[in-house]
Amino acid sequence: MRGTSGRTHAPHRGTGHRPCLAYLAYAPDHGRDAISTSVPADVRLLSQRGEDLGQRLTAAVTDAFADGAGPLLVIGTDAPTLTGDRLSAAFTAREHHDVALGPALDGGYYLIGLRALHTSLFALDPDVWSTERVCAATRALADGEGMSMGMLRPLRDLDTPEDAAALLTDPALPPPIAALLQPKERP
Repeated sequence: MRGTSGRTHAPHRGTGHRPCLAYLAYAPDHGRDAISTSVPADVRLLSQRGEDLGQRLTAAVTDAFADGAGPLLVIGTDAPTLTGDRLSAAFTAREHHDVALGPALDGGYYLIGLRALHTSLFALDPDVWSTERVCAATRALADGEGMSMGMLRPLRDLDTPEDAAALLTDPALPPPIAALLQPKERP
């Protein structure tokens, strides 16, 4: 849930379980009308609350669990090459561990899966968020609380022009996103 929005998935698979729930956490609060017209009707909208990313993640995850969701996969909107195969791997890791973590190449993470409401994992110092220390600090919090962690394969997220240039060479990048990332010619 970096930047303006993030998705939280609460999958339930197998006999007798309800279907996957999807949430979209958005900001700013006055953007609900614009967002609600561009997402499927079955996606539940959550207004982001908090001063930093950790507080916003805590609020969104708490809201989703309070709504009856869980376990959860929380993904950012800045991982354009996140595929169904990677999500399946995250579901599997989360089934076998307290936490599944998908490290981003820049030291952050593109996905965190939670079997239970472990909001302590978002209690990083505000100066740590959006740095190369996020993934390591989250792992340290989980280790300190005795949580088992399943690590996923690293993935590039999209934060900088350099990330955009690198993603343009990735065959997993969807063509519509590639078109948006093409450098513009200056007049």
